[in-house]
Amino acid sequence: MTLRIGGHVDQADPVAEALARGATLSQFFLGDPQSYKGPVVEYAGGAAALRAAAEEAGIDLYVHAPYPINVAATNNRIRIPGRKLLQQHLHAAAEIGAKGVVVHGGHLGKDEDAGVGFDNWRKCVDGLEMPVPLLIENTAGGDNAMARRLEAVERLWEAIGRAEGGDTVGFCLDTCHAHAGGNDLGSVVEKVRAITGRVDLVHCNDSRDTFDSGADRHTNLGSGHIDGADIAHVVREAGAPVVVETPGGTEGQRADIDWLREHADA
Repeated sequence: MTLRIGGHVDQADPVAEALARGATLSQFFLGDPQSYKGPVVEYAGGAAALRAAAEEAGIDLYVHAPYPINVAATNNRIRIPGRKLLQQHLHAAAEIGAKGVVVHGGHLGKDEDAGVGFDNWRKCVDGLEMPVPLLIENTAGGDNAMARRLEAVERLWEAIGRAEGGDTVGFCLDTCHAHAGGNDLGSVVEKVRAITGRVDLVHCNDSRDTFDSGADRHTNLGSGHIDGADIAHVVREAGAPVVVETPGGTEGQRADIDWLREHADA
């Protein structure tokens, strides 16, 4: 198979970053990943120019939403600004011709009712305009996370399925998060598909920490605690575009992309 594959890169010129990695896609933030400030397109010439350059070069673009977004939160001061920021990123992603916006599933406090968080997701999706697909990513830690354990993903998808526009929501499977979150990589693609019906994007990362550690710390493929055969299996089984979010800049990610093409027939 020939998969679309690339890295998480700086947004100043994601087309050039993809070409430097021998890649066919780029994922990036639009602005500060730790801020509630709205999206900013840094590419010279703006959104239209980036869209045209990506199309000409045959590079697919994916946007990763800022980390503070937690639309499951019971705290209005977190949930409401998060919804607004997520909507802004969906519109900005459409302007640059992105294939989707990746957002973390979020979490509640350990003593809060998870059912409220799942329903907050339903309300969020109900109110969103989605000119591009929204891809919810599984997370590594938190006992009351909306998308760490597969049981939680099942409850999340049931809630989203009751929302208008729920069919526009896809799934992004992160291998490091799955491993650190206590999910067996040998069966996770099959189980996720049984729940969601889809895997739209794979974040292909090794883990610096052990199975079920709850720690979200990526490392380069073959240098962490995940068996390389399991990583390759996930990529083959998913058959979805792949993003490596690994360290080492251009050279580190290019090596990981080459490793995947060799070991996963990607």
